[in-house]
Amino acid sequence: MTPEPLTRDVCRTGRPGRQRAVLAALGFGVVVVLAASVAALGGWWTPWAARYVQGVDVSWHQGPIDWRTLAADDVAFAYIKATEGGDHVDARFAFNWREAAAAGLYRGAYHFFTLCQPGARQAANFIAVVPRDAGALPAAVDLEHMGPCRRGPTMSDVVGEARIFMDALEAHYGVRPIIYTTREFHDAHLSGVEGERFWIRSLGVPPRFRERDWIIWQHHNRGHKRGVSGPIDLNAFRGDLAALARFAGGTP
Repeated sequence: MTPEPLTRDVCRTGRPGRQRAVLAALGFGVVVVLAASVAALGGWWTPWAARYVQGVDVSWHQGPIDWRTLAADDVAFAYIKATEGGDHVDARFAFNWREAAAAGLYRGAYHFFTLCQPGARQAANFIAVVPRDAGALPAAVDLEHMGPCRRGPTMSDVVGEARIFMDALEAHYGVRPIIYTTREFHDAHLSGVEGERFWIRSLGVPPRFRERDWIIWQHHNRGHKRGVSGPIDLNAFRGDLAALARFAGGTP
């Protein structure tokens, strides 16, 4: 409901409106202080996510990572950016891939899917970069890009090209990739997709779409973990450590 304007109270007596204004200002100040305190503590705490196994996703944007220190800060798994589009390779993928494993983390690779290159070409880029290592988490395809292509037309059949990409990876790695997506992209392109497993971005609250299908939940996009100098994405795996181990073995 929309509150009545303060001017109506001021016209009546002059006092209630002023009191409300003061209370509103005090309330706003409390919100600002709380927000600043939360930010200082590293972001919104999401108690719903605490029941699940915790993980992160990273790319070159995080810079150098001390993986052993990160692994010791309540992190069990990591998704690492490998490729983007038809030709881009993340500059820190090889290092992050090697060091995450050395730190004892379950790790998987993800590809940022663009709407500017055929799915087959993007799959070839990913396959050329990401090794077929036993015990790796299923590959992930990041489907969130909504902007126009800088070069070439935007693909007309997003789902069809994404399936070509996923089919190629499944044939090569022996396990079906999972789909990372946002509500915006899902509603625009993926609402009719069935039979896939999802990694859902839903900051601060449990996913309210694909409730039955999500297996990983990105609940924070500016978290803080030891071993990383700046903000980092935080994720929750829907299960316990035994389920995560099975997931890494290719079992849903």
